[in-house]
Formats: sequence, structure tokens, C-alpha cells
Amino acid sequence: MTLHPTIARVTDRIRARSEAARGLYLERMAKAVSNGPVRAHLSCGNQAHAYAAMGADKPALAEAKVPNLGIVTAYNDMLSAHQPFERYPDLIRAAAKKAGVTVQVAGGVPAMCDGVTQGQPGMELSLFSRDVIALAAGVALSHNCFDAALYLGVCDKIVPGLIMAAATFGHVPAVFVPAGPMTSGIPNDEKSRVRNAYAEGKATREELMAAEMASYHGPGTCTFYGTANTNQMLMEVMGLHLPGASFVNPGTPLRDALTVAAVERAAEITALGNDFRPAGEILDERAYVNGIVGLMATGGSTNLVLHLPAMARASGVILDLQDFAEISEAVPLMAKVYPNGLADVNHFHAAGGLQFLISQLLDAGLLHPDAKTVAGDGLAAYRQEPVLDGGRLTWRDGPKASLNDKIVRPATDPFAAQGGLKLLTGNLGRGVIKVSAVAAERHVIEAPARVFHSQEAVKAAFKAGEFTGDTVVVVRFQGPQANGMPELHSLTPTLSVLQDRGLKVALVTDGRMSGASGKVPAAIHVAPEAAAGGPLAKLRDGDVVRLDAVAGTLTVLASDFETRTPEVADLSANEFGIGRELFAAFRRHAGSADTGGALVL
Repeated sequence: MTLHPTIARVTDRIRARSEAARGLYLERMAKAVSNGPVRAHLSCGNQAHAYAAMGADKPALAEAKVPNLGIVTAYNDMLSAHQPFERYPDLIRAAAKKAGVTVQVAGGVPAMCDGVTQGQPGMELSLFSRDVIALAAGVALSHNCFDAALYLGVCDKIVPGLIMAAATFGHVPAVFVPAGPMTSGIPNDEKSRVRNAYAEGKATREELMAAEMASYHGPGTCTFYGTANTNQMLMEVMGLHLPGASFVNPGTPLRDALTVAAVERAAEITALGNDFRPAGEILDERAYVNGIVGLMATGGSTNLVLHLPAMARASGVILDLQDFAEISEAVPLMAKVYPNGLADVNHFHAAGGLQFLISQLLDAGLLHPDAKTVAGDGLAAYRQEPVLDGGRLTWRDGPKASLNDKIVRPATDPFAAQGGLKLLTGNLGRGVIKVSAVAAERHVIEAPARVFHSQEAVKAAFKAGEFTGDTVVVVRFQGPQANGMPELHSLTPTLSVLQDRGLKVALVTDGRMSGASGKVPAAIHVAPEAAAGGPLAKLRDGDVVRLDAVAGTLTVLASDFETRTPEVADLSANEFGIGRELFAAFRRHAGSADTGGALVL
């Protein structure tokens, strides 16, 4: 199938834009590869320190004739998605021994849960944790002892941070090893109903707690299609998972078999194996375009619009918001998974999931079919799904047709002709809006602004009954330089209630809302941010703001707007407590949201 002209054009533009940066990157990686297997350059003293605790594996490690795999793990048992990783090192060690290779835990990285920190001060560290994860993984791999790396991570900032590290160590092959989603709990729409009822004072805290506990109830990724599960889709579409690995539940024989297979494949793609595949060669412009295509086809998290530019920059690839917008216009929305529909990721997987979706996108010319992956050259292997046959892992052709067209549809009969992400530009700056779950009659909102400097102030105004007419709620000073760009997802119930009351309401912010933003129109990641003197800092209560997702504009209709002096907020309350004082340098040096909001790259 011929590559879709928009995909080809955008890829060519990215390639041209990235030529200098990518060229320098590939030169560095080639030099590192040419030095040969890394352990050959360690002194005897270096190696003795590295192998001192390795028992029976010490002779093989000292000889350096078989691959040594490094595990970078994001395990902790506060994150349900990462709790299964507790037993992975032992499983991986056993698989490595059987495969005749060695393995060591290279290091751990932090992994915070946005679900725990939503609406809390700790959320102000969330975005920056991505860069900390990249740094921590870099420290783990700095010992230069590993012929390939196995990355154990799933959730919001963890996978992007690990990709930034994997790209930086791009001369080392990398396989990402997921843990899978938890089994389904109460329906997501029921959870949302109780949240909204609680926001209106019509449900008790006990009822809310019961609903939440029934939704988030066991090991594995939360089952809605937020950032964590979008990450898993990306790792598969970008060729860093084994085919079909993303959405197999934890603690199942198939999950364990896929983990064993990941170890075997990691050994094969080392310089000491028979199919050398360094991560830097996989993470090229084709991989990132394929990731954006998957994001649009599935209606994934808007957080990845923030993360993908930072991830790509680590491998010398420069992405722009215009790339996302044009790909969104070319790629149909083929999946309806909560918050874009009622199904969860387990239902999506059962309906044909990624194997059906990837096959459809390949047939439609919307994915680069020749992209390198950990499984081989090209994406054809990702049409296949893993199964156990008599206890033996094998792959078979994935579904040729959707098994539930209310959840996933073919590219020729999608839920919508476009992916639903829109670039917004105007005199208020540059941002994005996800409209895949927003009703068509709400794609254009023009109303007076109410300007706030915190989400707590918005909720206080709601409780005081101050929202009685159509309103554009502006929450500014929420960008990376202001307070670390916390997710504002806790506003979703409040704004949803206002919308359900018949008001036209929208959110405009230089902060984040994530893939759970749902049915309320939200212009997010607006840059330049208010703390940097961006246009949002000039807004006043009562200004008429127009958010037009059809035309792709975000404007304020005020004749004196350009001549106003930007407001400077008192941000001292964000500087201390819950570790925020440790991140002052991050806030001071963070990049703009439209380039990834990164500190380290």
C-alpha cells in the first residue's frame, strides 16, 4: 500500500527539520557502536566491582562472551501498574539462565502516580519526574556494563522518561517490557456519574470512595484510556514492545511468556547476538510519526503531545505541533475507549485491539511499514497476536474484522474521519484541544472569561454558585515555569456539571488536562505560558474569549488587548512543601510546553 501523502509529507518535513540534529546524533551513536561490546573497555577493577555479588554468573560475566542484559525498573507497589514488576527480576533471571545469558538490575527509577497526586501539591512534581526518570536511567546505564537494556515501566511520565534515556543510550538495544492492565472493575461511566454527583453534593464521600475502590481494584494499569495505556499503545506502534504485548493482564501465563520472550529477544539483538538492533536506529522519524498516527487513531492522551517532542528530541528528531495537527486531519478515529466511549482497554483488546488497528492502518497507508522494530524490519509482525499453544508462546494472525464495532472500527468505516486533535493559534498563543469526546455543537465556544490562578479557586467559585452563565474558565500560571504544569484533571467533574446544567463552558489553560479530559472543550498547553509573560497573563474577567476548534483559533475579542501589561502572579506558594523546593531549578529552566516542557533536553 502506498504511503498516505500527508504522512509522507509530514515525515519528509520532520526529516528535513531534523537533519542537523539527527545527523550529529547518529554520528555519536555510530562512534559508540564502533567501540565494540561495552564491557571490553572496563578495567579488571571496574568489572570486579560490577560482578562481586553475582555468584555463579561471575565467570560468564568476566569472560564477556555472552550478552549481559541490564534491567531498568520503575517498580514500586504504590502504583498498581508497576506492582507486578516486583517479581520480574526473578522471572527474567530464570529466562536469562535458560537462554545462556546474564542479567543484572542496573538500577531503579522513581515512578509517581498522577491518580494519587491529582489536585494535590505533589502533582507539581509530576511533569518534572519525567526528566528525573531519564536522569536516573542514565545513571543506571552509566556503568557501561550492558549489551542491551530491558525497561520495566508503564505509566504517565515513566515511559517517556525511559525513552529519553533509551535514545540517549541509543547504541544499546532496548526492549520495553510492560505489565498489562488490571482486570475490569465497575464501568467507567458509573465511576464518572458518582464523581459528578459528589461534586454537586448529591453523593456522600463514602459512596465516592466505594466507586473509586471498585474502579481501581487490583494490580495493573488503570483500565481507562489515559496516558498510561496510551504509552503502551505507543511502545507497540513504535516497535519497542514485542507484538501484542501491551494489553495482556498481569499474573497470567501469557503475560509471563511474553516477559520471557522479551529476554530472549533482547539477547538476540545485542552486538553479541545475531540481529543487532540498537535503540537509536529504531527511534527515528518513522517511529515517531507512527506513534502520532496511533495516538490519533485511538483518541489517546493529550499528555503525549507534550511528551513526544521531548522523547523525539533525545534521538535528534524535532517535532512541531503542526505535525500533530496535520496527521490528525489525515488519520481516522478508529477506537472508542473511555473517556471517548464506554469500553475500557480490556474490552478494546478483546474486540481486536492493537493488532486489528495496526493492520488496518498499514493497509490504509497510514503507518510507515518499513520502520525498524525490536521484532524485525517492518511492522508486519505487529499484525499478529501472541497465544499459548500447549504452553508454548507463538504468534498468529490477528483479527481481520472488528469483533465489536462499538469499540473499534476499520479505517474505511471509522467513528470520525479525523483523529480529533486540533492545533489552536491566535492572539492568546498556541495550544491544542482534543475534540474526539466533545459534542460537535461544543466545538466553538464564545463567552466571557473568568480568570483564575489555581484550580482550587475555580472549585471554590463553583461551590459559591458563581457560574450562572456561559463561561470560558481560564486557569493560568499553570505552565512548567510557573508551578511544574500540574494536571488539572480534578476540574473535570466541576466543568462537566456546569455543562450538564446547559451552560456553554470551556477551559483555557497553560496547564495540562490529560487523556481523561473528556467531553468538556479544553484548550491546553497554551504557550507562551503566563509566567513567561505570555498572552494569557493579559486576560481580565469579562473579556470575551472565542475557542474555535473548527477554524483552529484561540482569541480574545478585546481591542486594547495587545497594549495591556501582563500580570505577574505571586507564585511563592508553589515553591515549598512536598519536595517542591528541590525543583526550583527545573521550574526556572523548563522549556516551553510546545517543545515538550523539558529541562534536560
